[in-house]
Amino acid sequence: MPAEILKGAPVAAAMCENLTERIARLREKGVAPCLGMLRVGERPGDLSYERSASKRCETLGVAIRRCVLAADASEEELLAAIEEFNRDGSVHGVLLFRPLPETMDARRISDAIAPEKDVDGIGACSMAAVYAGLEHGFFPCTAQAVIEMLHYYGLPICGKRAVVVGRSLVTGRPAALLLLREHATVTVCHTRTQDLSALCREADILVTATGCINTVTAEALRPGQVVIDIGLTYDEARGKLCGDVDHDAAERIVDCISAVPGGIGAVTATVLAAHVVEAAEARAE
Repeated sequence: MPAEILKGAPVAAAMCENLTERIARLREKGVAPCLGMLRVGERPGDLSYERSASKRCETLGVAIRRCVLAADASEEELLAAIEEFNRDGSVHGVLLFRPLPETMDARRISDAIAPEKDVDGIGACSMAAVYAGLEHGFFPCTAQAVIEMLHYYGLPICGKRAVVVGRSLVTGRPAALLLLREHATVTVCHTRTQDLSALCREADILVTATGCINTVTAEALRPGQVVIDIGLTYDEARGKLCGDVDHDAAERIVDCISAVPGGIGAVTATVLAAHVVEAAEARAE
C-alpha cells in the first residue's frame, strides 16, 4: 500500500484560521503586522521560500518589506540593512535568508537582528532562550513546522523513537529539541555518523534536514515509519526541487512521508507569519 502523502496546505489552512482573528484584533488597535525580508543573491531555494512566505503573509494581511542585495554585497551593507529594519518601529519581524555568502561572518550578522524581531530564531539571544526553555524567543520556523505537521495529522510523538538527520542550528538541532520536548527519544545524525542507514531504519519518526538530494535511500527505510523531509534542493538534471529522501522508493515502503515540494514549506511560511503576529502583539502590549 503506498504511503500517505502529508501535504502542508491543510496544516497551514488550519493555522491561518486562528491567525486571521489575531490580526483583526491588532488592526483594531491600529497595529499592522509587518515582516522585513533580507535576501542576498538569487538562490533557487531562497526564492522558493520567499514566494511561499510572501504569499502566506499577504493573504493573511501581514505586510512585507523586502531588501534584496547583490550576491557580492559586502557584510557591512547587509548589517546596515538589518539595522534599518531594527530601528523601524513599523517592522515587527526580520527574516534573513541563509546560508549567507562564505565571505560573510554568519554569526555576527545573525546576532545583529534585534531579539524581539528575530522571528526565525537565528540569533544567539533567541537560541539561548529557546534551548533553556524560557518563555521568550522564537524557535526556528522550519523546526516548529515539523511539530505542527505531526500534530495536525494526528501522528503520535510521545514515546516514539525519532531520528534527525542534520545538526545545523537552523533546522536539525532545534527540530531534535522540539521532538525531545514532545517526549520522543531522539538521535541526531550527521555527516560523520557511522552506518547512517541502520540508525534511520530504527526511527519511528525520521526527520531529514541535510539539503542534499537522496541522502536517505531505500536501505534507510522500513514499513511503519513517518518521514518528514525538510530538504529542498534544486536538481538541475531533473529541473525541479527535490528533498533529502528518495521519494519514489520511500512511497513504496514507509507509512507516511511529507510532500516535496508542497509539504513542510507551506507550514514553515505560516509559522513565520504566526511569529510576526506574536511579535506585533508583544509590541502592542
